[in-house]
Amino acid sequence: MNQRAGLFITLEGGEGAGKSTAALRLAERLRSEGHTVLVTREPGGTPGAEAVRALLLGTAVKLDPLAQTMLHFAARADLVETVIRPALARGDVVICDRFYDSTMAYQAYGLNVDVSAVASLIRLINLTPDLTFIMEVSEDTANKRRAARGGASDRYEEMGAEFMARVAHGFRAIATSEPGRCALIDAELPVETVVAAMRQVIRDRTGR
Repeated sequence: MNQRAGLFITLEGGEGAGKSTAALRLAERLRSEGHTVLVTREPGGTPGAEAVRALLLGTAVKLDPLAQTMLHFAARADLVETVIRPALARGDVVICDRFYDSTMAYQAYGLNVDVSAVASLIRLINLTPDLTFIMEVSEDTANKRRAARGGASDRYEEMGAEFMARVAHGFRAIATSEPGRCALIDAELPVETVVAAMRQVIRDRTGR
């Protein structure tokens, strides 16, 4: 684990995996135990990054996969320097709904952007999560959850099942390559069960 005052936790997974709900519930659990918790998201979390999010997830403007990659990292750099590093320096627990693993899974594995190029940008950001939960659900469950959310599909949701399968493979490959940082979570289970499992992993791996 990284030597820093705070604790940096990220939640990853495909569309409809339940990351946002789990992030909020996990934050509630940790706050009830006396921790100071900041919850943020990617892309987003700052005014500039939220503007980039609207461009990235919207479907009106066509973006080359490499352009998407660079935009994700531009938003990420702003969030890291403006929000995440200061919170960690204060000793907060930071929970981020997506981080750089999503770019590796979506742009590299999903859209064939060069893996080494994405890895170089990850090194440039120079901030590694202490713990990453990779949340897994079946395609059927993911589809049902996306439908229940309502609203228009975003750029990535419109790319279809084959794309999502490549993304899922990417997340699994990341988990396999970094078992000390990553923990696979069965997100088919009720959210209370999911959060309890996550809390136990935090305790086991970080002692907090």
